[in-house]
Order: sequence, then structure tokens, then C-alpha cells
Amino acid sequence: MLDSYQVRVDAARAEASIPVPKQMTNGDEQNYRNFIGNFHKGLPHNNLGEVIPNAYRDLLDALGEGTAAALEKKVRLDGGTKLVNCLAGLALDLEGTDSHQLNIPPFPRLASQDLADQAVELYWMALCRDVKFTEYGPETLTQAAVAELTKLPAPFAGVTAQTLFRGSTAGDLIGPYVSQFLLKPFAYGPYAMNGLMSVAEAGTDYLTKQGEWLANQRGISPLPGNPPDPTPRAIRNGRDLATYVHTDPNAGLFMSFYNAGIFLFENGAPLNPGNPYRAGLGGYTKQSPFGTFGVPFFLGLIGEAATRAFKAAWYAKWFVHRALRPDQYGGLVHMTKTNQKTYPINSYILGSPALIGPNGVFAKHGSYFLPQAYPEAGPQHPSYPSGHATMAGACATILKAAFDGSAPFAKLTDHTIQVSSNGGQSLVSVPDPGITIGGELDKLASNIAFGRNFAGIHWRSDAEWGMLLGEAVALSILRDQVNNYPGEDFEGFTITKFDGTTVTV
Repeated sequence: MLDSYQVRVDAARAEASIPVPKQMTNGDEQNYRNFIGNFHKGLPHNNLGEVIPNAYRDLLDALGEGTAAALEKKVRLDGGTKLVNCLAGLALDLEGTDSHQLNIPPFPRLASQDLADQAVELYWMALCRDVKFTEYGPETLTQAAVAELTKLPAPFAGVTAQTLFRGSTAGDLIGPYVSQFLLKPFAYGPYAMNGLMSVAEAGTDYLTKQGEWLANQRGISPLPGNPPDPTPRAIRNGRDLATYVHTDPNAGLFMSFYNAGIFLFENGAPLNPGNPYRAGLGGYTKQSPFGTFGVPFFLGLIGEAATRAFKAAWYAKWFVHRALRPDQYGGLVHMTKTNQKTYPINSYILGSPALIGPNGVFAKHGSYFLPQAYPEAGPQHPSYPSGHATMAGACATILKAAFDGSAPFAKLTDHTIQVSSNGGQSLVSVPDPGITIGGELDKLASNIAFGRNFAGIHWRSDAEWGMLLGEAVALSILRDQVNNYPGEDFEGFTITKFDGTTVTV
């Protein structure tokens, strides 16, 4: 039918009319000819963990050509760990905005106070990995973290025990740290899921010794990590959350949001007011949704949004910002503090209590490297934005199109809000502060993003801007689909964005 052809033409014209934004970097790649402010893990390095400059230039040349042949020919790897999917950011799509049509601000400069402040947060997150979220405040380490972070500029100014290590959406700041979607039981058809999972043993950190840190920079495969805790547990602390996003499964797939969608559909969550099949509010009375506006429609759309979000993130990672990972920054801190070489990092980090205090990383590990939760540290692609965060922003936005975000969460099942017990082997009920479906979706997105920060492999900037990038990806997909449903009484979904504003698409 020509109708389908015309819809595609109109969508293509609409996308083509969008100006390509100017992609701005922080300038570090030009400012430091030894490329210390950029991602270079896996390439040849000297004994201080600095990349061999010509090897980095070869990578730039290959990216500039934008072909697999150029990357295969020019890239020099030191260890055996491959770079991850460099060309994904150039992939095109027939639905939604292409990856290069979206942008995010420049990554903070290496020498900036902003990056130093974010590093201070990450050092405290590493130190507090084994502290239960329910103990934030009375517990000594989190008291020290609050005492330092609350004195820093925005977004840390005024941090409290309730807001420590949380995202910035309204939903993040209400109620327990962990989203109910990561705790509540649900079922995959006949398979019951009880919210418990395999977690890492407490107290185990990696890359705190110079030799293992240097081997990681060179891309040498690490030794296996410690075996997991044999007892399944609910998420109760930063290490558990970091474990969840380490194996979900194997690289930031959309499992968390697919699960959340199943939970919401199973428990009769009210549909988005724009859904023409919504019962009792002017919706259809003789039809129920399925392939359009129903369970398979939205659950399938989660996967579509996730893959497009990854492409947008990978364009920003490899072809724009090439931002260094936190463990690379931690190496600059260690080398400067131990007088092996002085690097142009903001001086505040060098005197932070998170480094040199009685409970700081030097007192615990005898070094100034940022302790990692994973033996391999971060994957072999640049840091900014976080792929997990971008995926999370996109998938949360699709679920907001599916459901009425203003509906109270507690009315869905047993009218309780729950957190992990101290041992993590069960859930306990806590008072409901008035959390909503939309607020818990925002919190779920932040939990997924900040779980990677708890692991020590991403920055706050990676998480927050990644979520916003993913949101933009999902909104572009939904806009392209508006005209795909001839005969339906569909006028668009009303969605509350991460910044609290509403939009109809």
C-alpha cells in the first residue's frame, strides 16, 4: 500500500529537516599531546600507564576513516582485550533519530574542579560499597562522605544521608534507595522470580596495586575474581547493585526494564492516558490491545529503544568525546601523590579525606588508585556517556509511554513498599512516602546507571547525561511512530521527562 510508503517518506523528511547539532568536546585531546585526558585502554602504554602517543594517533586515524578495514589495519593492541564495537555509532536507523543527530555537553576537563568533585564522589562510593542503604547516615563512612560532599559545589551541595549517591530526578529522592522494580517478585509465565540474586563477596576490590592497574591499562586479561557469595540476596548495598549491572546479562541489556514491564502488566498498572485501549476513560469498549498498544507492543519496543540508545551512546563515546575512565583518572592521582609524575589534575582531589583520611583509600589499600568492583574494571570503550545509563533512559521512557506514571505504586500489589533485610535474604516493609510508578521508573533508571558508578567504572556525568540522551532517543522513536496506526483513536502518549516537564508524543 502507498500509505505505508508515504508514512516512511514523511518520517524520513521530518528527520532530514532536523539540523545536525555541533558536537563540542572539552579540548583535552588537543591540550595534552600525551592524551592523558582521553580513553586509551588496551593500546600500548609506558610504565606509568601513559599511552604511546603514536598508537593513540593511529586509533584516531582509523576512527576518522570509519571503516572496519582501517581499524583492523591501524589499531595496535598491547594485551588481548579487544576494543568494543567502535563502528556502532555510525550505524543508521530507519526509525527514530540517527545517532549523530543528538548531542550532549562536553565532558568535564581533566584539570577541572568538576571532574575532581566527581572523582571524590566515586572514591566515597568505593569506600561505602558494603554499607547497607538502610544504614546511610548513622554509619561512619557515609557520615564522612556526606560531610565532605555537602561542602562541594552543585550537584553535591547540600547532600544528605537521604540523597547520598542518588540521581537527580524527583523520584530518586523519595523513599528507599533501591527501586521496587529490582526487589518485588514477579513471574516469567510459569517461572517465579523472587528478587534474590547472586552477589559478590563483601570487601573485595581490584586494581589497587600498581602492577595490576598497569596490566589493566594495557588490556591484559585479568585473573578471575573471587567466587560469589553462595547465598542469594536482595540488593542491599552498592556492591550488590554493582554486581547486578555487571551480569545483566553481560553488557547492559534491557532486562531490568523488561522485568519492570512484566511486573506492571501482571499487576494491572493503569495504562498511559493516551492509550486508546485504556479502560473506563473514553477508551475502546469492545477491543483489547495486543500487537498495538498492548503487552507485546511495549515489551518489544523496549528492545528497539535499547539498541538505538546504544548506537547514540557509541557515537558520542568513539567519535566525539573519547572520555577517560575513572580508573585512568585514579592512576593520575596515584602517580601524582606518590611523586612518580605530576599531572594537571585539580589539587582538591589530592587532599580529599576520601584519599588521605583515616578511613580513606590509602589507609585501606596503601595506594591512591580508585578501587574497582570488577577484576577487569570497565569495558574497552570510552566512558562518556554510560551505555547502561543511555539504555536505561530510553527504556524507562518507553515504559512511561505504556503506563500512567502518576499512579501510586503501593496500590499495585500488597500495598507495601519494601527494602532488603539486613542479611538480604528477605524483604521487609517500610512506610510508603507516596512513591509513584513514574518515580520508581526514574529511580530504576538511576539505579542501573549509578550501579556502574558504584563499580568505579563511570562518572556522574556519564550517568546523568546518558539517561537524558536515552530519553531523547526514545522520544524520537515514539514521534516517528505517531502515524503508524491508521484507524486507531490515538493522539499521543503523555510522558513526564526526567527533568519533571511533560511532553506528548
